[in-house]
Amino acid sequence: MDQAVTRALLSVSDKTGIVELARGLAAIGASVLSTGGTARTLRDAGVPVVDVSAHTGSPEILDGRVKTLHPKIHGGILARRDVESHRRQMDEHGIGGIDLVCVNLYPFAEVTARDCSFEDAIENIDIGGPSMVRSAAKNHEHVIVLVDPADYVAILEELTRTGTVGAEKRRELARKAFAATAAYDGMIADWLARGDGRFGRTMHRQWSLLQALRYGENPHQAAAFYRDADAAGATIATAKVLQGKELSYNNILDADAALQLALEFSDTACVAIKHTNPCGAALARTSVEAFRKARLCDPVSIFGGIVAFNREVDEATAHEMKDVFLEVVIAPRFSPAALELYASSQKLRNVRLLEVEMAGSDRRGTELEIRKVLGGVLVQTRDVEPADAERKVVTKRAPTAAEARALDFAWRVSKHVKSNAIVLATEDALVGVGAGQMSRVDAARIAVLRAREHGRETRGSVIASDAFFPFRDGLDVCAEAGATAVIQPGGSMRDADVTAAADEHGMAMLHTGVRHFRH
Repeated sequence: MDQAVTRALLSVSDKTGIVELARGLAAIGASVLSTGGTARTLRDAGVPVVDVSAHTGSPEILDGRVKTLHPKIHGGILARRDVESHRRQMDEHGIGGIDLVCVNLYPFAEVTARDCSFEDAIENIDIGGPSMVRSAAKNHEHVIVLVDPADYVAILEELTRTGTVGAEKRRELARKAFAATAAYDGMIADWLARGDGRFGRTMHRQWSLLQALRYGENPHQAAAFYRDADAAGATIATAKVLQGKELSYNNILDADAALQLALEFSDTACVAIKHTNPCGAALARTSVEAFRKARLCDPVSIFGGIVAFNREVDEATAHEMKDVFLEVVIAPRFSPAALELYASSQKLRNVRLLEVEMAGSDRRGTELEIRKVLGGVLVQTRDVEPADAERKVVTKRAPTAAEARALDFAWRVSKHVKSNAIVLATEDALVGVGAGQMSRVDAARIAVLRAREHGRETRGSVIASDAFFPFRDGLDVCAEAGATAVIQPGGSMRDADVTAAADEHGMAMLHTGVRHFRH
């Protein structure tokens, strides 16, 4: 049932846009009720306000714990205007209808994110706010509920234009309101359940639908892409699509893998991904040089792949891509000339372009990885190497400065290759990749084979292994191909045998003490 707004209740922690909303409501003749800090903010801005305590005839009590928990508030929100008995009871008890409720909740997440006492956290659990939101959402046919400042302008415009808000929009706002209270309660429950541990007895997460996808990994699978409520910074979920058709399920998986690898480097980098595995990666002075070098690693597999840069893509870089089919290009920026070239070129106009803010926005160390299995989920922290991890020379020979740079580059790439993984590299480019093998020696053979297939020089390269060598055979394969240095976690029962093999070949070897399995 559509109806005009004659009385609104505004009580918010986040004051964004609240003055403008209140002024607009007052302008269409609505009386504004408010509490505490919100009422002061509105009065300071010259907006007429009625204190909730004046409306109810009851003061705020218990240090503000009880302000809006009153029949004149919840009766005014929950009363059905189309039920005669409700209208009669409202008249009997002097309850005026409340037609709009605008509430956002105490900042529990912000308070508990910093060093706060248990008592402070408890006092920042909102009771009256969620109660009003839930009441308004339940009675959304008669009450407009607002929990997000992003909705204020559109709702006020509709009220000003038509005098009411339609049923479909009211229901949409109610869904949003219940999602907000569900997330809020889940957050508090998780915090209480966690105690001093990293993982609590419960886990509540909320994701919002970004888009329905044409299909999943295969055409017979239905799929959708949801955004984590806490998503921020360098993520595919927050990326800005500048060009191209909608991303597919597989595009999103590959784009995420490309972004994560690109974030490994502070120098100008380009990485190429195919089926979530790196098929190219390089460092250079410019993006166009990095792309050329990355493409050389595997000029076959890059076809139909995903490319990510950690620097701006300029016109020269875009032009360099004209003769290779790419599904997606990711970068923190695209120059205007590059965007014009992509849009005007028949070979480039269908490439999906994703702009991702990368500078100072990498949150991989604070996020959790969640993977579904039948009947449950696996949860772990992200694979971010511990700050106190040390690389120890275990061979007779230490790596040269150039080898050390190459080992660091190869090691960063290896953590993004499916296990078992062997990476051959120079100090600024991939040479060969052996990914996803059941045995490490096969991964080594494939890395060498693929490098040679594409004319890459393996002599003078270095090796990175995502886990220890269980036997010396994998290292022997790479040494025979001309690799001169190795980086690996160590920890095998046969470490001494593998180290002896490296010494036999005159290789330098580092142990990191950190494994980078990726399944």
